[in-house]
Amino acid sequence: MRKLRFLLLAFTAAALIAQFNPPKTHLKVGDEAPDFTLPSTAGPQVRLSDFRGKKNVVLAFFPAAFTGG
Repeated sequence: MRKLRFLLLAFTAAALIAQFNPPKTHLKVGDEAPDFTLPSTAGPQVRLSDFRGKKNVVLAFFPAAFTGG
């Protein structure tokens, strides 16, 4: 069961990396973040530009989440 879960997670991660492989940028501290679109935890797609100038945005990554270890 652990192997199946790991393979599913690895496949999902590979698919996301392939789908959201952005062009290389050379951002510096203080530069405006490039626009991007990602699925929200509630389901619909969310774009960074939808919040620009309206709300603060925090993008959090949890690389070990749902790994069981």
